[in-house]
Amino acid sequence: MNTQSDQLNLGWLPASGVQLRKAGVQFDAVRVDDGEWGRRLADRLAELTGGDPGPVIEVASGRRCVYFLVPAGSTDHLPWPAEVTRLTAVPARVSYIPIPALDDMTWPLAWRYRPTAHGRFVHTRLLRTALHSPE
Repeated sequence: MNTQSDQLNLGWLPASGVQLRKAGVQFDAVRVDDGEWGRRLADRLAELTGGDPGPVIEVASGRRCVYFLVPAGSTDHLPWPAEVTRLTAVPARVSYIPIPALDDMTWPLAWRYRPTAHGRFVHTRLLRTALHSPE
């Protein structure tokens, strides 16, 4: 792994390129398929959290979606807007989340907000509240 991911002790970060990680192991994800809305939402969460909203990945091609990495199992039993997709592990269904390396060529994936500490993810209820709030 590279030096930064070693310092963070994050075994789920790939050393290079992009790797798929199974949802429900280290984290789940909430994917916002409208990339413009997702990026605004990520920036809004950054404002609310002093610049550290937790790990957020953006995609530069296709739908330009945005992935918010949240604690595993934290999206269950909460209402979500139809415009988002929960990537979780539930019986008879497995989801995979694309994770880019911190410092490598990973286009079209990039970190909008990098992971900062072990166990630090996007706060699920704050994300859900922001998704339901008018801009």
